[in-house]
Amino acid sequence: MKRLEIELVRRWICVGLIHASLTIVGMVGVLAVEAKDSTQPNILWITSEDNGPQLGCYGDAYAVTPHIDELASRSLRYQRCWSNAPVCAAARTTLIAGMYAPSLGGEHMRSGVSLPAEIQLYPQVLRDLGYYCTNNNKTDYNFANDDAGWNENSRKAHWKNRPDANQPFFAVFNFTISHESQIINQHKLVHDPAGVRVPAYHPDTPEVRRDWAQYYDRLTEMDAQVGGMLQQLEADGLADSTVVFYYGDHGSGMPRSKRWPFNSGLHVPLIVHVPERFASLAPADYQAGGESTRLVSFVDFAPTVISLAGAEPPSHMQGHAFAGAHSTEPQPYIFGFRGRMDERYDMVRSCTDGRFVYMKHFYPDKPYGKNVETMFKTPTTRIWKEMFDAGQLNPAQAKFWQTKPGEELFDLQSDPDEVVNLADRPEYQPQTESMRRALKSWMIEIADAGLLPEAEMHRRCGDVPPRVVMTSDKMPLQQVVDAAWMCTSTDALADLESVVNTSQNADPAIAYWGARGLAICAASTKDRDSVRAALVECLESPSPSVQVAACDGLLNFASKHETEIAIDRLLQLANVNHVGHFAAIEALNVLDLHTDRMSADQISVTKKLPRQVDNPPPRMGKYVGRLLDHVLNQ
Repeated sequence: MKRLEIELVRRWICVGLIHASLTIVGMVGVLAVEAKDSTQPNILWITSEDNGPQLGCYGDAYAVTPHIDELASRSLRYQRCWSNAPVCAAARTTLIAGMYAPSLGGEHMRSGVSLPAEIQLYPQVLRDLGYYCTNNNKTDYNFANDDAGWNENSRKAHWKNRPDANQPFFAVFNFTISHESQIINQHKLVHDPAGVRVPAYHPDTPEVRRDWAQYYDRLTEMDAQVGGMLQQLEADGLADSTVVFYYGDHGSGMPRSKRWPFNSGLHVPLIVHVPERFASLAPADYQAGGESTRLVSFVDFAPTVISLAGAEPPSHMQGHAFAGAHSTEPQPYIFGFRGRMDERYDMVRSCTDGRFVYMKHFYPDKPYGKNVETMFKTPTTRIWKEMFDAGQLNPAQAKFWQTKPGEELFDLQSDPDEVVNLADRPEYQPQTESMRRALKSWMIEIADAGLLPEAEMHRRCGDVPPRVVMTSDKMPLQQVVDAAWMCTSTDALADLESVVNTSQNADPAIAYWGARGLAICAASTKDRDSVRAALVECLESPSPSVQVAACDGLLNFASKHETEIAIDRLLQLANVNHVGHFAAIEALNVLDLHTDRMSADQISVTKKLPRQVDNPPPRMGKYVGRLLDHVLNQ
């Protein structure tokens, strides 16, 4: 037996003994049960963190995942499931609400927005339907109330704790062993790094191979945990009455997967098992050991479990049920998004039809790869950036550290690593145009609050939920969407007059995109005087976000006068005690790109800036300090 197999067997035996103990404890006081209402199945969600479909059952020969593979052999495996967001909190917000996080203003990592009173989260709906709902043990939603309506939300939460053994349950168990942090915390490898398939966008170095190998080690450990949970369900006599979902919470924790709405960051495994007893509730294409080509994403999960429970999903939910009594027709596209990732801003929207992936970049003048502190703890990130700085990467590898095109189109069939942009090729124009229309229409349909920069969203909304503001008659949604697309397109320079006019709009939600467009055009326009004058006028906006965008544009002129004006204003906006937390983060994101142009006096001012407000938003208190450190350490 090979060393890899011996070590894996040893680990599985250890894990099996642990789970056997848990099973014995679980069986005390909880024996085999029958659902009170035989039409309602129990529902179990098993979630693993930061992993895509790098599993044996998805055709990955390097993966060692026997328990999940066995589950797939008697279940339905979805070929293309997207997490909608390439990071946990935004993806989990979409899951719990059955609504896209941008439609709630919650696409930014740890944004803590409020929700309209009428919105029910799926645990609340299921409890009304008689379910005992438990979560073990991850909330981390991007809205203010972390409770979400669970009966029990703790590391001890379990179906066995329900007061009535005949009550149907909905239970979530979240396994973190595959999380990004477990790549950073390195161990003695089991998988041989020589067997790694290095994606085209990563450099092939020992550090990169080691990180990928450790990721696969963690998947094997996670697989054993999944096996233990399924074993416990069987031992409790519940396997024949429980619908099981296994899925990852977004793409792998490796850089350019996590945090980026490429397919590599959004594609997750989804395996759904429906026992024979509830065959009538199974997806239309259900077949044991089969594969579904239906496009599904996290926004569909809440409507689906409510449908499985026998009820029609609430009208505010934006997903489409793919199982149960209220199943819907398949959709032609699924959608992805990203906003702020920890302390770094960007805005991207993407969609796929299963083969092609289309991406729209609203900050095309900024690089993909930014200095997110957590990401740079991964050895792959550090060596990748060092090699870029040294000019040692090929074009596919270097792309991540360079500025972006306005839009991208990838063919997953011929280019699974998404490194060849087809958007500008004449033969792909019909595909590009149809997906562009679909994505733009979707942003209007969901009332995408990401169209408002975060500081402007909070300034505009105050204590009112962003969803209420975005869907009100006072919000010129169509105009904002049109402005965002027009001003960030590759054709913006050709219609510079329209961009200038947009920047002078009385509504900051529209003017912001005009200022953003001017910042993109500033470095290459021949009409420098009109662009400069329009940007200076934007400095008078009541919106700090518009002012930040104007400073970004003025810095692109590279003259001493504009530089001094822009950096002085950014330092004013970076003071959290004057303009608030979000405006300070926006200002420091721009300032961080121009530290080499700061004077000694401006550096002195920077050192004295406060590192956070007295009561920062939850879990965001370190972001301003991190940015200040990066500015000063350069």
